[in-house]
Amino acid sequence: MNSVQIRSAERALSVGTWLIVSGAMLYSVLTVTPLMAAHTADEWDWTAPILPIVVDAAVVIVVRLDSVLARLGGHGGRWPIALRWMTGCMTLALNIADSALKKDLVGVAVHAVAPLLLIVTAETGLAYRRAITNALTAHQARERAEHMEREKAAAERAEAAEQRAREKREFDARMVREQREHEASLAREQADREERARREERERAEAAEGAERAERERREREREQQQRERERLEREAAARAEQSRREREERAAREQREQAERAERERLALLAAGPADEKQKEHLARQTVTAAFHAGVSVRQAAELCGWSVGWVSTRYQELRDQAQARPLEGAAQ
Repeated sequence: MNSVQIRSAERALSVGTWLIVSGAMLYSVLTVTPLMAAHTADEWDWTAPILPIVVDAAVVIVVRLDSVLARLGGHGGRWPIALRWMTGCMTLALNIADSALKKDLVGVAVHAVAPLLLIVTAETGLAYRRAITNALTAHQARERAEHMEREKAAAERAEAAEQRAREKREFDARMVREQREHEASLAREQADREERARREERERAEAAEGAERAERERREREREQQQRERERLEREAAARAEQSRREREERAAREQREQAERAERERLALLAAGPADEKQKEHLARQTVTAAFHAGVSVRQAAELCGWSVGWVSTRYQELRDQAQARPLEGAAQ
């Protein structure tokens, strides 16, 4: 039987014991309560269940602690035995008392079943638990012994395997050492040949590098000379372009001044002409109104200068004002 089966039997014993204890307690309370009520003052009838409950609580304590001690392999001494038998006898006496007082032998026998079953179950359960604990302890001891034997055998096998592995490693190390010595000898010879080849190659490379360096320096000097020539030509081209730009700007500024002076002379001439004797042509009237608008002349005076109606001049003034407002907005949008 393995440890799982032993524990299963122990659980079955525990469940069965507690079922018997619970049934005996319930039966005892129901049987003893009427007896206690009959021998208690009427005003204290409500205390009748207290005594059977107290006795049964002592039974529960005994059964529970005995199971714990048996599981741990301990022994509580004489007092637990005295308490166990005392509670069992008290339960038996309380259960058969009512039938005994009535001289009812059948009732005594019937009511003695549950207490006697409880007493015997407590004793038997204790013996079973101790036997199960001893069996489980022995089983665990056998398992520990088998485990130690297995570990010892495994250690011996591991030691033998380690010995074989150590011998193999020593043999492999010796072979590797000899192989390395042979390879080292071949490597030294190869290294000497390669060193001579590298030295010759280095001398050839140095000679080629010297020639290449001289050629590179020559090309570098030519490139620097070409660069200086390009930079000189670029500076001259930039200077000519700057000179041309300044000349264009001066010419544009001179043309703008001439246009402004010419426009100012035309405006003054239009304003100096005085009130028109007859209605001017439309393009001339527009020029006169534009000159008057920029000079700050009133609408009525502008109408007198061009000979057109005040309404027409007011419309032209509004167009000029709209144009003047639109120019700042276009500049801001740009």
